[in-house]
Amino acid sequence: MATLQEADSVIDLKEPKYYFNRELSWLEFNRRVLHEATDPRTPLLERLKFLAIFSSNLDEFFMVRVAIVKDQLEAEVAKRSPDGRTPQQQLEEISQTLHPMVVEQHNHFEQVLRPLLEQNGVYLLNYIDLSQEQRNYLRDYFERRIFPVLTPLAVDPGHPFPRMSNLSLNLAVVVKDQKTGDEHFARVKVPNLLPRFIAFPPDLQRQNGRSSAWVGVPLEQAIAHNLEMLFPGMAIQEYSLFRITRDTEVELQEEVAEDLLMAIQEMIRKRRLSDSAVRLEIQASTSQAVKDTLMNELELKDYEVYELDGLLNLKDLFALAGLPLPELKDEPWISVTPRSLQISTERVPHKLHPVDNSIFSVIQQHDILLHHPYESFTGSVERFIEEAANDSQVLAIKMTLYRTSGDSPIVKSLIKAAENGKQVAVLVELKARFDEQNNINWALQLEESGIHVVYGMMGLKTHTKVVLVVRQEEDEIRRYVHIGTGNYNSKTAKLYTDLGLLSCRNELGADLTDLFNYLTGYSGQQSYRKLLVSPVNMRDRMTSLIHREIEHCKNGKPSRIVAKMNSLVDPRMIAALYEASQAGVEIDLIIRGMCCLRPGLKGISATIRVISIIGRYLEHSRIFHFHNAGADEIYIGSADWMPRNLDRRVEAVTPIEEPALVQELKDILSILLADNRQAWELKANGTYTQRHPAKDEPIRSAQETLVRLALQKASSLPLE
Repeated sequence: MATLQEADSVIDLKEPKYYFNRELSWLEFNRRVLHEATDPRTPLLERLKFLAIFSSNLDEFFMVRVAIVKDQLEAEVAKRSPDGRTPQQQLEEISQTLHPMVVEQHNHFEQVLRPLLEQNGVYLLNYIDLSQEQRNYLRDYFERRIFPVLTPLAVDPGHPFPRMSNLSLNLAVVVKDQKTGDEHFARVKVPNLLPRFIAFPPDLQRQNGRSSAWVGVPLEQAIAHNLEMLFPGMAIQEYSLFRITRDTEVELQEEVAEDLLMAIQEMIRKRRLSDSAVRLEIQASTSQAVKDTLMNELELKDYEVYELDGLLNLKDLFALAGLPLPELKDEPWISVTPRSLQISTERVPHKLHPVDNSIFSVIQQHDILLHHPYESFTGSVERFIEEAANDSQVLAIKMTLYRTSGDSPIVKSLIKAAENGKQVAVLVELKARFDEQNNINWALQLEESGIHVVYGMMGLKTHTKVVLVVRQEEDEIRRYVHIGTGNYNSKTAKLYTDLGLLSCRNELGADLTDLFNYLTGYSGQQSYRKLLVSPVNMRDRMTSLIHREIEHCKNGKPSRIVAKMNSLVDPRMIAALYEASQAGVEIDLIIRGMCCLRPGLKGISATIRVISIIGRYLEHSRIFHFHNAGADEIYIGSADWMPRNLDRRVEAVTPIEEPALVQELKDILSILLADNRQAWELKANGTYTQRHPAKDEPIRSAQETLVRLALQKASSLPLE
């Protein structure tokens, strides 16, 4: 990058050269995910998992982000991105960046991981490698389990090119009529309802003369080598595997929707039927004629086609990553219950002096900071809602649900609460992308149980993670709250790092009361006592907190900002950070994914440092620390610094006020900033460099350190 010259005139912080492109920045994030798959320090099956995550991430990237840019191109949108790129330039640079990454991914699986798997007794075989006994089994398996569900579709003047579903795996087959000599093109869909990998029975598991942990073959190879059964009287000329990705960013016309539930259901239907393809993955050995046919029918350009060797759709490697081989995985971690929430008879020293063991009695004593997955989601958040559902003193429960698990204990507790006569109100965000159908199902089940269900707000996604419990205690009403950074989902709570606050502070309870009135009624609430709420006051309040650090620095007082979030994209927030850096404020940013801020630019961002941590757990928590001349202010919540979070979503960020919890969050940030195992440093040119311990320096993995701290916190802290 050319050296930036300081100018006498005021610097325009809106200039494109001060911003990274968000799409290219996201690709750099996924490159870091890919690195975990290629890093020999990562356990073998975890490396498979990261390959699968890389592919899964790319699917969503194409379905949403690439689709949006392509729509802009087709609509002839003239507006450039904040970094100055046109839609066409973005699509071309995405292709130039991504093609070699995907080739690297597939080559690494075929050339490195597959041999390593075999060394450890896991054999994913090709048909050519099978013994005759294995081929006989596969033939019988095909006839009994696969053949009945296949539907070959011919393409000719009487049979138009078939409509192929998004992310479907298909075989392109060219057959020759043995009577007429005519060649025909056909498509055979690989059924996604059948296991992608066919495991051989125990008596066929031996490989190279020794027993193995797992031996199998890809489903598509069983189909490909039995195609003659699908096309009797035809000679199979060639076959090749391909996979298409379609635009799923279907616009929701909320303003004309009389019923949001029906509008969402219609949107899901349109998504399935979307015609616009945005990517074609195809085997590199595919003939030019077949490739041209697919490209023409799908209306794709060369840069939208990815020719790959070996197995397609490596997302399905999740199945192999789940094999019961603990020696090839990360050491198991069972979340601990915080010491203050551990309930046992030891807490009742004498029958004459009983102690209320409810979670509410603990929260009355002090705020509780929860850190998942190090600390148990089940033993804290789910317990909080379960106890509320069964507590005779609880009058009402209100909460937001953005994404929840398929068999949600929280939903069951809410239904139980309604059965127990409590007033229960739940905002189910139907617009949670790719979870719409799941949320519709839960919403209907909740409604049938007598729960007041609100289907989000017109024009806004409700992304905030909050629970309000109203409890009658003697002569007063007390409100208990949970405010978190992650979804109320017991499955992702084991995989994502998230924070939550349990409190009964009056001002937080009053703020959540106002927030729920805003969400469920006609409240025009524009001010809150403690909470920072989008789209009401969060942007202005966050900006003012940054400006306060600037004033402290100018006045010679200590100043510093440390912020952890998933993505930093918003140009206005980035400009505010640039202003703070120009004033001399020290800024450390922990940004897992997209970061459009350029750190380390002389005169612009020289005091800003950015790291990204990619590890066993997905870094999902949001923490915002403002030094405030020693009077620390620290916040946690659901919002990243992106336009959507600040302007188009309902979000909530809460201050942490108990000194011990403030220190705990500062310690967490310090641990993350000191990481030299999974941390990557962002350079001014947009590249990331992974940290490595210096000679004789100990390895500091933040996530491993936090595991140890959770164990210590659960076992050694004295009970109140």
